[in-house]
Amino acid sequence: MTTIARRGSYGVDAPYVLFGLACGAVGFVFAGIGTAMGPGPLFAAVFYLLAAVMAVSFVLYLNATRRGKFQTWAEILDELGLRGDERLLDLGCGRGAVLLMAAERLTTGRAVGVDLWRTVDQSGNAIDVTERNSVAEGVGDRVELRTGDMTALPFGDTEFDVIVSNLAIHNIKSAEGRARAIDEAVRVLKPGGRLVIADIVATAGYQRRLTELGVADVRVRSLGPRMWWGGPWMGTRLVSATKPAEPGS
Repeated sequence: MTTIARRGSYGVDAPYVLFGLACGAVGFVFAGIGTAMGPGPLFAAVFYLLAAVMAVSFVLYLNATRRGKFQTWAEILDELGLRGDERLLDLGCGRGAVLLMAAERLTTGRAVGVDLWRTVDQSGNAIDVTERNSVAEGVGDRVELRTGDMTALPFGDTEFDVIVSNLAIHNIKSAEGRARAIDEAVRVLKPGGRLVIADIVATAGYQRRLTELGVADVRVRSLGPRMWWGGPWMGTRLVSATKPAEPGS
């Protein structure tokens, strides 16, 4: 498995989940010990099994947030075959894991990240942290950061050649809000531009909304075990699409 070396600091996605898995594993171990002293070894074995499941989920989650997402997104960005002059937008960029890898593939282009900078979504999530990461990765001159809501993007129509998003749109609680985020992404995307969204839930809704909007070549695929957030039941899927070119272009 290839290691993607990064110089920035990227925290942990949804840190409360990782904390919960750790607490669950420890809690079930102690429950097993207590049960072994009382009801008997059969009940204790059940608790130990649950502790093992929690521990494996913890390891899978930690691998996804610290290594797997970098490896997977490096491949996705390579597949995009960026020329280097694109204007790229990252929806919910957080501390810049995907944004800054994209910026490394640009020369005269620019990578723009938009976020609400909520720490519940990513530990230590703050605009100044992402700015420092951009400098650490040597791409500060190619990165622009904005505070904004994905359902009402602070950009004009058809500004971007490429839009990416990683585990962000699902944080919008309502289906209507997620649909508005898709609408906004399509609005700010240039004709012929490409959209790539990785998420753990609601991807069928993204696919449906993109199809309703007449976006072309809408595809969905699994991103595999490297982006299992605790197990296959929390796997990541990739939705990709291309905005149709204007007639005669």
